[in-house]
Amino acid sequence: MPGIEEAGGIAVVLVARGAVAAAPRAEMESLATLAARMPGISHATYAFTEQGVPSLREVVVALRDRPFAEIRIVPLLLPMEPSFRAWLGRTLARWQTGWDREGPAVRIGPGPISSVHLEGLVADLIDRAGHEPLFDPESHPPVTGSVVSAAQRRVLVCRGGPCSEAGSAVLWGHLRNEQERLGLRTAGRGMMSATTSCLGPCSLAPVVQVWPEGTVYGGLDETGIDRIVAEHLLRDAPVETLAYTADGRKKRLRTP
Repeated sequence: MPGIEEAGGIAVVLVARGAVAAAPRAEMESLATLAARMPGISHATYAFTEQGVPSLREVVVALRDRPFAEIRIVPLLLPMEPSFRAWLGRTLARWQTGWDREGPAVRIGPGPISSVHLEGLVADLIDRAGHEPLFDPESHPPVTGSVVSAAQRRVLVCRGGPCSEAGSAVLWGHLRNEQERLGLRTAGRGMMSATTSCLGPCSLAPVVQVWPEGTVYGGLDETGIDRIVAEHLLRDAPVETLAYTADGRKKRLRTP
């Protein structure tokens, strides 16, 4: 990654939601290279909160083992929901509870909309658009067809309000990365994944549901997702200690 590591220096992590293709990852790499050239920055890299590698979690874990005084997380999101910094902060706090020692201080930036240079950037992009070729519909032929997946399982990750605030975006990214890494679309009975609006049991956030059984899982973290993948998706054995019975009664989130 770009930058020259210095003891006690500042590490920067540029954050986007997700990317699976090479081109957007190359763009993030270029931005990180620019950031690494800025005065006072010892190291700069990038990460994704949703699908894509490297994930924010693995980047932060790696940076904790280096002699930086501070890690600055810079969201490159437009628009950026007001809740983004809140759930990201809670997610970082959750990760830190499992670490055996303190690492560099962490700061989370406010996002592009607060920049005093935003007007100039938008003006430059508008000017550049005026020099692009006229759009030609003939150069964009319609899609002729799509494959209908034969996968028998569907995994739904709730992105309703309470689940989003509980960090479901990070869990969604972790699941999608594992889906790609382990070939889950065809492994076992085959699996397709999707985000969804509210699944109902908001007090159990973040919530994931696995079909065709309809098993509801709540209070999940990355370790919980790993268990669901290993046991439920690959061995057809629902994880009872993480599941909540659909019996029409109110459920309370179990304490770890």
